[in-house]
Amino acid sequence: RRVPAACRVSLARLAGCASLRPPAGVPGAPISGRLALQIAAHAGEPARHYGSTFELQGDAGAGMLTLTTPLGTTLARAHGRPGGVALVTTEGERHHPDLDAMTRAVFGETLPLAALFDWLRARPWPAAPSEAVAGGFSQLGWHIDIARHAEGWGLLQRPQPPVVTLRVRLEPAL
Repeated sequence: RRVPAACRVSLARLAGCASLRPPAGVPGAPISGRLALQIAAHAGEPARHYGSTFELQGDAGAGMLTLTTPLGTTLARAHGRPGGVALVTTEGERHHPDLDAMTRAVFGETLPLAALFDWLRARPWPAAPSEAVAGGFSQLGWHIDIARHAEGWGLLQRPQPPVVTLRVRLEPAL
């Protein structure tokens, strides 16, 4: 099932710099910042754009992704644990068998959130082969440009249709 239209519309309108601290028990130092996701038009589907502030903590086995509005209101929080993912929005809680199923439900496309925990730290995900390319590396059919990572910028792109581009501006670690 897809996430309610109100959630998708809210995601499309988000921009800003607020983030929330995750609850105790989620491992790893948090990564936070702003993101912009673009999914190109394809097969009769219009192009889609989403933006949000985010905080990502943990890893693919036990992690959390929080999306917030510019005023700091939590729009959605995904808790990944062995055996599934819980997505909590203002419309309630939904469970998905894995991160791929959750991103398909929310965005209509599978996004490699399991790998994102490593990619935003400018390193390949250890669970899949990768290849060094100019400015970064390729993995899972995505090009991860880390040339400006030290400045806090990330660009992740899946070139095969539909083209998906994720631009990230990371907040400096405290």
